[in-house]
Amino acid sequence: MAGLVQSIACPTSASRRQFLGRSLSSFGALAFNGILSADSKGAGPPLFPPRAKSVIYLYMEGGPSQVDTFDPKPLLRKRAGEPLPFETPATVFNISNKLMPSPFKFRRYGESGITISELFPNIARNADQLTVINSMHHGLSNHSAACYFSHTGDAMAGRPSVGSWLSFGLGSVNDNLPSFVVLDCGQAPSGGSQTWSSGFLPATHEGVRFREGNTPVEFLNSLDSSKELQLAKQATIETLYREKIKTRADDEQLKSIFANYRKAARMQVAVPDLLDLTDESAPTRQLYGVDNPVTQAFGKQCLIARRLVEAGVRFIEVFSPRVKADRWDQHNNLKQGHLNNAAAVDQPIAGLIHDLDARGLLDSTIVLWGGEFGRTPSSQGSTGRDHNPFGYSVFLAGGGFRAGYQHGATDEFGYYAIQGKVHLHDLHATILHQMGIDHKRLTYRYAGRDYRLTDVHGRVVQQLIS
Repeated sequence: MAGLVQSIACPTSASRRQFLGRSLSSFGALAFNGILSADSKGAGPPLFPPRAKSVIYLYMEGGPSQVDTFDPKPLLRKRAGEPLPFETPATVFNISNKLMPSPFKFRRYGESGITISELFPNIARNADQLTVINSMHHGLSNHSAACYFSHTGDAMAGRPSVGSWLSFGLGSVNDNLPSFVVLDCGQAPSGGSQTWSSGFLPATHEGVRFREGNTPVEFLNSLDSSKELQLAKQATIETLYREKIKTRADDEQLKSIFANYRKAARMQVAVPDLLDLTDESAPTRQLYGVDNPVTQAFGKQCLIARRLVEAGVRFIEVFSPRVKADRWDQHNNLKQGHLNNAAAVDQPIAGLIHDLDARGLLDSTIVLWGGEFGRTPSSQGSTGRDHNPFGYSVFLAGGGFRAGYQHGATDEFGYYAIQGKVHLHDLHATILHQMGIDHKRLTYRYAGRDYRLTDVHGRVVQQLIS
């Protein structure tokens, strides 16, 4: 895997470069006796030519309603208030079965004619670059379980996230940065830190959370009073590692711990520059909505996501921001809640897709938008919708996915996926495929058996690929 690793220089001041050189001079000599640092180690090179190099996952916590975003159902308006004419599984809150029409208008956009709600006027302008899947499904109606499943392929906490699997499978491109980064807009998902956990994979593949504020990466800033003391500590750690590894050459945990020390030292220099957006032009900031209070939080993180792609980070996740609503989880007042959430992310997402395309990065970057499930076409109370994992929508852009394409369908009311069905395991398998990985062969032996992201399921959905 070492042959795939290349150093990507970060724009740093001369003083930072000098400090980096001093602080890592001893660590740089550590590639002794053929030992690879775990932070750049992967399971192997791509099995076939990859279409994509990076993934940006725009995770919409709470569950956006498919019948209000990308899957219009005119029959809901014609039969508003009537009972849903078929049996459904038990829902989380025992909702009514009265059909509720969407409060939003839909139009077809672009040459492809993809149907998009008025919630997303900016994303709609990119219709011909989108791959919309209207037939996503799984069987988990609880937020936390569905959140875990969306990220790890399992409903229980403790399994590796998709970003960790990609890091493990492909290794790191930039030794100065993690291969898996999580960008927090002030609202962590219901699954908490287990959402970006490396699970039973080596700790170097854990997602690293970048937050708002003066300390973007927890515990990254040195508490030492001088550079000299910090260098002395690093030299001591290296000496201890050299001694321990002589008798514990197969200890992957020890290698991971030491690799994380090395990575942290490099990140102390690289991360501040990466998060400093002052060198971005005014038109770019406007494109992402960085200076608009409504779009600022998500826009800034989308812009940082683009910079991370440029720096070679494999997997970047951006969590939806905290707005004047309970995430996308509107059990009441759905119209206003979805309006608030959409207003916060629409311009930044459109800006991200446009910017990646303009810089020649969209072809090699997968952008994925979606939540842990969708919502019911019947009402909860009179103005909300309950959880629905049996048929919902996500979209992708770039990375060799079929542009200007709307795949699959739910029934005439928007409850069940019935045509061109895509299970979450299928989506994971297809994303891995586009990154050059056979999902059946990316495995890790743990507790006596081989595990993989897709468990014993999943198929590559060829119709989604260009």
